[in-house]
Amino acid sequence: NNFFGFGALFLTFTIIIIVELLMFQDITLYSDTIPIFSLALGLPLLIIGAIVLISTLFLFLFKIVFKNRDLSKFWDSLEEKTSKRSKLRGDTYRKIPHVLIFAGLFVVWYLGVDFVMNLSGSISGMIPDDNNMFSLFLQILIEPNSISEVLFYLGWFYYLIFFFFYGFCFIILANELTRKVRFFAFPFNFLSNILLCEEEKKGYGTYLYFAIGQMAAALFTPPMVFLTILGISSIADLATSQIGIRFGKNKIRWNKEKSWEGSIAGIIVCFIICFFFIGIPWAVIFTFAFLLFDIFTNKPIDISDNLLIPIGSSLIYLF
Repeated sequence: NNFFGFGALFLTFTIIIIVELLMFQDITLYSDTIPIFSLALGLPLLIIGAIVLISTLFLFLFKIVFKNRDLSKFWDSLEEKTSKRSKLRGDTYRKIPHVLIFAGLFVVWYLGVDFVMNLSGSISGMIPDDNNMFSLFLQILIEPNSISEVLFYLGWFYYLIFFFFYGFCFIILANELTRKVRFFAFPFNFLSNILLCEEEKKGYGTYLYFAIGQMAAALFTPPMVFLTILGISSIADLATSQIGIRFGKNKIRWNKEKSWEGSIAGIIVCFIICFFFIGIPWAVIFTFAFLLFDIFTNKPIDISDNLLIPIGSSLIYLF
């Protein structure tokens, strides 16, 4: 998981750096576009870095004022309550935030379409006509001075989605790294005690893999395909686990933690989401892929589905 996840993170940042450097080919981008992109890329780092430093300072002062007392009793009681909750409730707490993110971006897309349609009569500029992102990336590498054409062609919604997950990914990274390094602090460290099971607390939380996977998918795919992948990763995945926990009696032979009832519920929801967003042909392809991802993770393929679904679906779409 760490190799796959941080590898995807490294690849995403590498592509971002390449695109940023290629912007310097076009002198018309110097006045506005390059500063805006640099600010969008750098500002989350500065803000989150400042939050980490301030939180760490508060923690240091707290220990001095209260003579090295900590909140161990509070955390112990919280962990005790967490350990007593049911598997169903624990799964709900972990996956509902994913559904809320999808719902929020869906509302933004819907309102954006309505606004642009009323303004110009079409959705031109919101969603690119050419959905071959791999071809567009090759274009800016091969064709000199094509960077400006591709950048403005992608539309504002593509950048809104990507930079949302870019910032979200840094927040989760800061939360997980400060949780691991006890000397530092971050305001959302308490979420780890609420959302993570004991096994996850030893490694990295699945929400980190979700953030990395969705950021990579937001970079590699056009907006409508990404919303589909996000819907699959959140709603279809939630339906799989919820139905599996509640009604799953026929366990998958090689993965006793999952059931066929849950998988069937997941592929039904997956097909419905894909049908409404990208049509029947892709609904069939993505639903089949989702079924394979679901029944073969975490056994025999030891990779989190929070990574495999978004990145695997993105690669299938690209190629």
